[in-house]
Amino acid sequence: MKRFVIVLTLVAIVALPFALRPKRVATARADDTLVIITPHNEAIRYEFGRGFAAWYQERTGRTVAIDWRIVGGTSDIARFLEGEYTAAFENYWTRTLRKPWSTAVQTGFQSARLAADAPGLVKEARAAFLASDVGCGIDLFFGGGTYDLDRQAQAGRLVDSGIVQAHPEWFSDAVIPRRFGGEDYRHPDGLWIGTVLSSYGILYNRDSYQRLGIEQAPSQWADLADPRLIGEVGLADPTKSGSVAKAFENIIQQKMQQHLHALERTAPELSGVDLETRAVSEGWLEGLRLLQLIGANARYFTDTSQKPPIDVAAGNCAAGLCIDFYGRQQHEAVRRRGESERVAYVTPAGGSVSSVDPMGLLRGAPNRAVAVAFMEFVLTMDGQKLWNFEPGTPGGPQRFPLRRLPVRRDFYAHDEWKAYRSDPNDSPFEQRDPLIYREAWTGRYFREMAFIVRIMCQDTHGELKQAWRAIIAAPEPAKSQALAVLHDLSAVDYAHTTTEIRRRLGSRNKVEEVRLARELGDRFRANYTRATAIAKGQVVNVVTGGNP
Repeated sequence: MKRFVIVLTLVAIVALPFALRPKRVATARADDTLVIITPHNEAIRYEFGRGFAAWYQERTGRTVAIDWRIVGGTSDIARFLEGEYTAAFENYWTRTLRKPWSTAVQTGFQSARLAADAPGLVKEARAAFLASDVGCGIDLFFGGGTYDLDRQAQAGRLVDSGIVQAHPEWFSDAVIPRRFGGEDYRHPDGLWIGTVLSSYGILYNRDSYQRLGIEQAPSQWADLADPRLIGEVGLADPTKSGSVAKAFENIIQQKMQQHLHALERTAPELSGVDLETRAVSEGWLEGLRLLQLIGANARYFTDTSQKPPIDVAAGNCAAGLCIDFYGRQQHEAVRRRGESERVAYVTPAGGSVSSVDPMGLLRGAPNRAVAVAFMEFVLTMDGQKLWNFEPGTPGGPQRFPLRRLPVRRDFYAHDEWKAYRSDPNDSPFEQRDPLIYREAWTGRYFREMAFIVRIMCQDTHGELKQAWRAIIAAPEPAKSQALAVLHDLSAVDYAHTTTEIRRRLGSRNKVEEVRLARELGDRFRANYTRATAIAKGQVVNVVTGGNP
């Protein structure tokens, strides 16, 4: 009897999650079905699913059910799609075309670069895939960043939806520009299209700022380097979080742009190339030095970019660097609890570009016509209102304030809508002295930048924080002398990063990356130890070593 009770209890424990899980809408009851893979959260899925269903029925007289496929973040989606398309194309290649499958074919059919240099069969596989309607059973990739959708386009998994040709009135500088602030807002061949804007900023807790004696709210990235914030800033590992790495890149790009403008005023003798070269080199170092001090103030470096804004809202951190909609969502959560003044979010003026979250039609989409209709809906004003209207307002969401900024420039021209908007004062297309992203400056060295910041701030955080505390407490001239040693970044200046560090990180021998990390870590630790000694007035001879 006792054994029977134990077995029955175990069965109940196993069955409970299945009994309590939400009931899924039966897609068979709808006239049409749409399958979407997305990293978007439940609120976005609910509001756009509900909104599209009503819009679609009004225009077609038919009902539609969306089958949302949730496999994780964009990196998880990329792995999933690669596996599904590989299996589908192998089946098509071997059974329909009756061709031999190989590792070279498997790799080459997804890569234009590899196929171009490969034997004839691999080139043939690539051409066959691009000419095929091979699919994975999913219609749309909705959400993520331009990097993620670009990878899908390069692999051949996205196809032109025809929306650009069908709605030329939407794709102009007055509505959805081709490029803005140096960022692409759609693929040159129409393989993906931006739907909503994302930028980066600071979420801060007013109660924590009051506790720390900081009266001025943050308005620039440099405010996160305030010595009073030591141990109070939430950050994510830039080698684990693409959004935080992008924010760090924005900080460096802003410094480069500021140096460029300053040199244009003060060094008219410099030519165009020399001017840009000097501005980029000096801005790179100044940006890294600012990141170093922000890192010195860090409470932690987490693997996920969602943790800092949550901790700021809870009061565990005074401030955190985050993507805009994470910041706004935390502000919204606090506001809904009746504490609207406790947490605030700000995007530093001229400190962040507005990039897009795109959507793209997948090759072999089983419900292509419905998928194209969904893409049209998202880009109409009906769809764009859902991103930033308050729930219950005319044309707004039903339950959830999404707190995102629409991609359509003409959306912001409607002053009469400000009363309905969650963020009525935000107008991303009307910034003064906006940041203009220049890919040639840092885009090719994105991985190297994230790697350097991790070693400089995270792997050596104990020594960095100790040195920063000593510098804060030191009198002059020891303070300035110690800070100069802390800021010795000669091993990771722009020239070394774009040559030696890039070469070693790009080595096929992964041991080389480990060796480089150790060498740079030792260099930074030595500098931080020496800076601590100088700040404390100690006479210590610390060898910093040469460049890696």
